Amino acid sequence: MVLFASKKQRRLNLLGIVALLLAGLSASSPAQIASFPTSQAPSLPSSEPPATASGITTGNFTGSVAAGQASSTVFPLTLKDALDRGLRQNLGLVLAGVDVRSARAARLKALSKLLPNVSAKLTESVQQNNLAAFGLPAFPGTPQIVGPFSLSDARAFVSQPLLDLTALNDQRSAAFREHAAEFSNADAREIVVLIVANLYLQAVAGESRVQAAQSQLQTAKSSFDQASHMRNAGVVAGIDVLRAQVELQARQQRLLSVQNDFAKAKLDLARAIGLPAGQEFNLADKMPYAPAPVINLETALEHALQQRADYLRAQMLVRAAEASRRAAISEALPSLKFDGNYGDIGRTFGNSHGTFGADAALNIPIFQGGKVAADTEQANAVLAQRRDELDDLRGQIDAEVRKAFLDLQAASEQVEVTRQEVDLASQTLTQSRDRFAAGVADNLEVVQAQEALANANEVYIDSVYAHNVAKASLARVVGVAEKSVKEFLGAR
Repeated sequence: MVLFASKKQRRLNLLGIVALLLAGLSASSPAQIASFPTSQAPSLPSSEPPATASGITTGNFTGSVAAGQASSTVFPLTLKDALDRGLRQNLGLVLAGVDVRSARAARLKALSKLLPNVSAKLTESVQQNNLAAFGLPAFPGTPQIVGPFSLSDARAFVSQPLLDLTALNDQRSAAFREHAAEFSNADAREIVVLIVANLYLQAVAGESRVQAAQSQLQTAKSSFDQASHMRNAGVVAGIDVLRAQVELQARQQRLLSVQNDFAKAKLDLARAIGLPAGQEFNLADKMPYAPAPVINLETALEHALQQRADYLRAQMLVRAAEASRRAAISEALPSLKFDGNYGDIGRTFGNSHGTFGADAALNIPIFQGGKVAADTEQANAVLAQRRDELDDLRGQIDAEVRKAFLDLQAASEQVEVTRQEVDLASQTLTQSRDRFAAGVADNLEVVQAQEALANANEVYIDSVYAHNVAKASLARVVGVAEKSVKEFLGAR
């Protein structure tokens, strides 16, 4: 279990999250998010089986459709504001909405095969016919050429399937796939919440590193000034001044590095939530350590199976596959169709008469070259696949929830340990500076204590970040990220 990522890994954290979130697009089973320190989250499946990416790529959840124009005002951005903007503007969610529209169109198309098809036709024709061309001999006194004569016809046509079990089951399957697409969209919202929350937490951690680096720079400058005064007084050797100067420059470099990382983290956040390019903002929520809400493991498992959108989607895909199987079997059954028309026909509309036609046709399949057997076998295979995916996802959800609880507990304990480490490192630095000022030790101890405190602060910031991500991930695996992530993180 890895709770703390390296510096390079932290920079690639978001890319790893999105890549693994989308790795399972070709199946219903979730994909693990190894780059999250404390959890795993299911993948975003597409709406149409067999599952496809439907244009959603790795970069979609890190992109957005920007809204508005940048202003010169620097505004405070809360986590709630960031989540609300992400749920409106994030590109991954926008494209998931397109999948819902496509699935709805497919359902309407399937439904059209069950509804009446009504059309109207108005014709006005003039004909002149050669009777010989039709094999009619010319009789004495009868002209060989007939016409020209006119014909006027205004007619309405209606066609209505009376019994078509294949079309009926195809429509039901399309309706279930539309529900699956809606659940995919809901799952995409959960993913957006998780990604935006993670980006916000990364930016908060970056700001904390900047503040810690500034504090460490002030401490290093104070130690350098102290060593310089003591060297001028002839109390210490020049090497002590050099050590302090090297440490001061290292702290300056560290500050420049974390300031750059913090600026890039804010850009990543702005990009994901659709802020206008160049818009400046401050982080209003500092997200300090706060205990996780009390939640029972068994209750969490029960809620996950009831609320996880990816699990509900998998259930809809099973029902769609069952309907498709019934449609395939129904291809061998008779179908009944009605066709009718009514209109007014004559040489002119002033000299016309109403006519109509009505037909009912019973189509009885006898032999279709094995098509029904092939379609049924294919439908059985898809149904078996969907059922297996549903069973696998159920087990995966159970494992994810249990892992999230383990990660949250470990992250909470890590915060307590690292907090004590920071306190001890601070006391060590104070005592080392006192010993150096008293002349009983050189400033090597001071430099080492400064390094130890800097490392302890870094680990503490990482542990708080990991704990907050663990809480957000727990909300995600339970299926309540959009509803409860702000409560889990203690945001306003």
